[in-house]
Amino acid sequence: MIGAWGDVTFFVSDSELRTFDAFKRNESSRWATHDIHGQKTKAEYTGVNQGKITFTMKFSAFHGVNPRKELDKFVKKVRSGQAEILVIGNKRIGVGKWYIPDVGEDWNYFDNQGNVLSADISISMEEYV
Repeated sequence: MIGAWGDVTFFVSDSELRTFDAFKRNESSRWATHDIHGQKTKAEYTGVNQGKITFTMKFSAFHGVNPRKELDKFVKKVRSGQAEILVIGNKRIGVGKWYIPDVGEDWNYFDNQGNVLSADISISMEEYV
């Protein structure tokens, strides 16, 4: 197993491919600036912003998964507002939980019945504070 977010697992096996690409993490802090007459502005550290993570996943019937079912799983997570611990490589990412505010889907290939054979999903996560 590569990692997990709640009951969503990321893994590669002989029969299934359920992993991510282009994993990006962004951390930032907040700063305020104060105008000082006749001098340079002064910067003041005011705190830390929520961490943000983005990644993509590819689902293919040819790699042992049902793309539509996998996409629906993430849409349900967005709609539920669920926050979970994110683990990659047996190490927790961040100190808190993460939620998914939005996902973007690309449905790529279909069979002659209209079933999705291949799809990509873009996932954004934010740290739950």
